[in-house]
Amino acid sequence: MPANGVASLNRGTVALGRAIATPAVGPLVVLVVFCAIFSLSTHTFLAVGNLSLVIQQSVIVGTLAIGQTLIILTAGIDLANGAIAVLGTIVAGRLVNDAHNPVLCLLLAIFLCTFVGLLSGLLVSRLMLPPFIVTLGLLGIVTASTRLIAQGGAFPVTDELLGWTGNSFIVDGSGVTYGMLIMFGLYALVWYLLTQTAWGRHVYAIGNNRLAARLVGIPVQNRLLSVYVFAAFLYGIGAWLALGRIPNADPNSLQNANLDSITAVVIGGTSLFGGRGSIWGTLVGTLIVSVLRNGLTLSGFDPLWQDLVTGVLVISAVAVDQISRGKQR
Repeated sequence: MPANGVASLNRGTVALGRAIATPAVGPLVVLVVFCAIFSLSTHTFLAVGNLSLVIQQSVIVGTLAIGQTLIILTAGIDLANGAIAVLGTIVAGRLVNDAHNPVLCLLLAIFLCTFVGLLSGLLVSRLMLPPFIVTLGLLGIVTASTRLIAQGGAFPVTDELLGWTGNSFIVDGSGVTYGMLIMFGLYALVWYLLTQTAWGRHVYAIGNNRLAARLVGIPVQNRLLSVYVFAAFLYGIGAWLALGRIPNADPNSLQNANLDSITAVVIGGTSLFGGRGSIWGTLVGTLIVSVLRNGLTLSGFDPLWQDLVTGVLVISAVAVDQISRGKQR
């Protein structure tokens, strides 16, 4: 073989190796395989309306998973994100139902969600408490506070602003909601922050080795605080999207959203040990879960199979990450 041919082959091999090593590639392959399987097993899976529904069903968890990704990249975890989002829906829903200004109600709801993130960020970054314990405690506090505010009731969303994210317009025969556009926009924004800014590089560095990050001059405490605050702000946006998707502010909603967001992040290739992952991988992981549930439902399988297959995927993803980290050592 000519030298230039060998060189081209080597470059192709290196490019392929880099692609395979990219955290989002494996999940993307899984997503394509699931789509192929369900498109062959059902006649309606690839229908434009059904694919639009799959994405719509991903909006809430997909948005919560963005904040979860940022926290997991720093080697933390957030068990309270779903509860924080529900707090936002109840505050906005109740105040609007009491005839207060919808804009101010929505802003207050997002502010309260962000404030909870400030509290958890201070406890993690300043007192160095374990994120698991902090967010587990906040899960109970926020859940109880939300139910006290709701006083056992739910609040239907009739205001145009609160329900706006659920409105849709037609593109090539498919319904696209404003919530879908907001979610994709948030993914693009966080991708830019993680890959094109010093803040993003610091997030990865803290997750890889917090002590080393501090020694090279990264303000670890401030960066950790900013991650938790920004993540909670995203949960507040998720609350707005939830009001558009499910036009009823119910304190009992989104009970499994915290686990669903962690599942999406892990399946998407982000390491639970921090420092490794891709925000686009999280989006793919979210779609995998949504496609799996939609496809199994269309195929007539018992819903328990959804949890079974999802559990296998989560354990497999963590195992692959652990093996990969072992080889790097």
